[in-house]
Amino acid sequence: MKKVMAGIDLHSNNLVVGIMDQDGKRVGEKKLPCELQEVVKFLAPFKKRLEQVAVESTYNWYWLVDGLPGLGYPVVLANPAAMEQYSGIKSAGDTNDAFFLAEQSRLKILPTGYIYDAELRPVRDLLRRRVLLVHQRTALMLSFKSLYTRTTGQEMTLSELKGLEIKAAQELYHHPANQLIAGMQIQQIEQLSQSVEKIEKAVMASARELPFYCKLTSLPGVGKILGMTITMEVGEIKRFADAGRFASYCRTVEAQRTSNDRKKGENNSKCGNKYLAWAFVEAANFARRYDLQCRKWYERKAAKTSNIIATKALACKLAKAAWYLMAKGTNYDAQRMFGQPAKPK
Repeated sequence: MKKVMAGIDLHSNNLVVGIMDQDGKRVGEKKLPCELQEVVKFLAPFKKRLEQVAVESTYNWYWLVDGLPGLGYPVVLANPAAMEQYSGIKSAGDTNDAFFLAEQSRLKILPTGYIYDAELRPVRDLLRRRVLLVHQRTALMLSFKSLYTRTTGQEMTLSELKGLEIKAAQELYHHPANQLIAGMQIQQIEQLSQSVEKIEKAVMASARELPFYCKLTSLPGVGKILGMTITMEVGEIKRFADAGRFASYCRTVEAQRTSNDRKKGENNSKCGNKYLAWAFVEAANFARRYDLQCRKWYERKAAKTSNIIATKALACKLAKAAWYLMAKGTNYDAQRMFGQPAKPK
């Protein structure tokens, strides 16, 4: 019996399945609703021969990639950012896209993405929602400070704003409209702060059980929040062959295209994990403030280049150090990261 490969072109309200045998012959295709039972019903006659089911990585892949393996189907997550169909193709559509995935599976050249652990993924996503809530809270604080400055001509510090209660905020203004908006904003800021705190407690309970968390918090600039973020975003550290590849995934290396030692353009600078990119840049900013060796190295780098490049370079160093902590189980060593300090003359 010839083995077959399936490709699934996934959309928000439907999907297209294309099945191809080892010789490249199309043996089945169908457009289905986004329901696991319907997909399984179509794949069932091919189950014994199915070598691989390639699912396109879109924003809504969780239900399908988690559901099919539980029923005995070999599933991989196709990475659409790493593959591109021939641009001169005359006719393209969902069916062709599905068979394109199956064809790449048949040729064993399909670029795949990482499937995060289904039990920890909701916790990771919960931590990502914290970022959204923090942004909303910051926007409200800036709006409140702006209203106060416009109305009174005075500046309000962040510590003063955080200490305000609803009644005290309303008493700052004479006009009822300003009193209303001030009270509402303080109330919303308090509610968001409570939600952020709940999320941090829930994620911390899971992060502490993971082996990487305690080691990561020993890095300069990495505290509770950044430690949780890095721990939950990395997943399986063994998928990164070396520190350089991990640093690239964290978007801390330069994305450029060169030829004959000359720069010819930029590559995809957004390739990687934006949450890890944020975490290591934040860690670099904290490290250069509070860690002496990080600050000295940063200042030397900034003097030769710029503050932005120096911050990104320090973030890269921290990312590589984090890889060694997680992959090799080593402890943070400042001398290994920065070298021996220069001896005074």
